[in-house]
Amino acid sequence: MSPVEAGSTGPTPPASSEPSASSAPPAPAPPTLRERRRAVAVREILSAAEDHIDREGPHSLSLRAVARGLGMTVQALYHYFPSRDDLVTALITKAYDDLADAVQVAVDAVAEPGLSRMVAAAEGYRRWAVANPERFQLIYGAPLRHYAAPTDGPTTQAVRRMSAIFERELFGGSTTEQLAAADIPPLSPALLEELERLPPDGLGSLPPPAVAIILSAWGHMHGLVALEVFGHTSFLDTHQAEIFRIAMHTMLADIHHRIPPADRAVRARKPRP
Repeated sequence: MSPVEAGSTGPTPPASSEPSASSAPPAPAPPTLRERRRAVAVREILSAAEDHIDREGPHSLSLRAVARGLGMTVQALYHYFPSRDDLVTALITKAYDDLADAVQVAVDAVAEPGLSRMVAAAEGYRRWAVANPERFQLIYGAPLRHYAAPTDGPTTQAVRRMSAIFERELFGGSTTEQLAAADIPPLSPALLEELERLPPDGLGSLPPPAVAIILSAWGHMHGLVALEVFGHTSFLDTHQAEIFRIAMHTMLADIHHRIPPADRAVRARKPRP
């Protein structure tokens, strides 16, 4: 029995704030040689598939074409991707992850005085799309025939990761009360009911007015990027980036105008006597 349990009046040793070795989770086992080789093979296959998409477009993708480019049989490719859908899912997930990385890098690199982090995020999105038009088409172009992404699978998680960046940069300085009191046209009961069903780990964490704002902002940003990627604003020549930046600043100013100051948002939510 310890001195404390025995009723000792001596000083009690201070409890350590450090987790004990026995309570710390065990370190993950290092990957085996077979797992490392498999990871290398998967990266090579995805790289070859991306090269094929860059040359031929996403709608020409097939396991046979990728296997031919790698000098391997389709049967050997099945060991890594059992079906075309599995390969497409991996490619879409990687494209979203690469796009999210580009957006985050753009945000982290903000050094220009007065440049909004949200505008920087949008410009990172645009630069990646312009530099990778075929991969942009893979994730945002016409859907591939006979392909359906797995429900709440890796592609969904990758999209949510990128959405979280824009949500943070657009609304990071606003409270829930401010977002709920945003000045937008009234939402219909049917739309409000639909928004209530959004997953809580995604847009469902936002008040309905904020969801409407961020979807509108994404449509504005993405629409301009899609027009450029698919050649519809080529008449602007080298000025497309400038037009895009102006549009993003204008959009952001409108959004900030619609979100009330914190004190006014709190007053708006108080019930009248």
